[in-house]
Amino acid sequence: MEYCAEITVQLKKGMLDPEGTTIRRALEHLGYQTSEVKSAKKYIITLSSDSIENARKTVDEMCQRMIANPVIHDYTISMREI
Repeated sequence: MEYCAEITVQLKKGMLDPEGTTIRRALEHLGYQTSEVKSAKKYIITLSSDSIENARKTVDEMCQRMIANPVIHDYTISMREI
């Protein structure tokens, strides 16, 4: 079966986020008030697997080995069958 994984990677709490800070300042300059702006990256991966559980395990391994740096990043995985 085919599955679609949506992975969101963002900096861990307490890590400096210069991109988020820059966007927040620009929004304030435009007159918008925000409490916080955080940047994140989203990856969409399509893969074949015999079950959604095995697909999730594979995607989690991808995140741990390549997509996210576990020292500075947190990530979430959303899976669906396609």
